[in-house]
Amino acid sequence: MKRFAAALIAVGMALSIVPVASAAEYAELTNVRTGRHATFDRVVLDLTGGQPQDSVSAIAQPENCGSGKPITAPGAAFLEVRLTPADAHGYTGSRNFTTPDLTNVKSVVFTCDFEADLSIAIGVGRANPSYRAYFLTSPLRYVVDIDH
Repeated sequence: MKRFAAALIAVGMALSIVPVASAAEYAELTNVRTGRHATFDRVVLDLTGGQPQDSVSAIAQPENCGSGKPITAPGAAFLEVRLTPADAHGYTGSRNFTTPDLTNVKSVVFTCDFEADLSIAIGVGRANPSYRAYFLTSPLRYVVDIDH
């Protein structure tokens, strides 16, 4: 009986540790910044928590992930940044804004913030934009540089 109780306690302790480890990798968006540089425009997503998985893909038109309805935003083409697991539930800034002071980035719009899937579309001024996307740390942020 003592062995059985000890085994149950050990299993319970092991299971209680797993969610803590997963939570450490979860990212939360705190801010979105844009900037113009000599040869590129930059979009920065400030994050807290752990570094999520990332992907960037070209899309024809931003769409809401829940409804599938198109999202109107300036841009001849769009790059969709996807971070998972991540959310923007505590983010209080604009979720759909234009960037008139930038050369090639025309808009930034949130396309998904649901079940640890955060996606943001960046409207650009021309088709097939050249870009670089990467993480920086201390503090954690995700950067997308789009050439002019």
